[in-house]
Amino acid sequence: MNVFDNENLKWRRFTGDDSFDYPIDYEAALLSIREDGHVDLLYRWAPNSYCHFHRHTAATTSTVLAGELHVDIIDPRSGKVVQTKIRHAGDYAHKEPGDVHMERGGPEGALVLFNLQAVDNSLAESLAKDGTIIGESKFDDILNRRRQKQ
Repeated sequence: MNVFDNENLKWRRFTGDDSFDYPIDYEAALLSIREDGHVDLLYRWAPNSYCHFHRHTAATTSTVLAGELHVDIIDPRSGKVVQTKIRHAGDYAHKEPGDVHMERGGPEGALVLFNLQAVDNSLAESLAKDGTIIGESKFDDILNRRRQKQ
């Protein structure tokens, strides 16, 4: 049995709509959240599908647990891909806030562990193609949802 497919994890699925010109299909499961701003999450991508274009506003550490994670680094001024990295199972990365990118699962999808440290309550910002903010993931929102479920 895969420990990350157990019934104790509550996966939240995200998909895109017609306003996006790329396929969005990924899920997130909260592993832990602490009052000091630390959040541990599992994300999994469907094969060849993206998460939303975004910028990390928190220090972020990630470890690919299964599959491949394709990361397109985006120049925030031009909106163009300047580099693509393919991360394989076992790959580890740490980024400071400000990293603008798109991520997608490889041909088999991807499973990735993320460890974040919130800065001023912010974890990440979802971006439109032109770089404007269309949504924000906030530490307090996640913490409050967790408290309501307990």
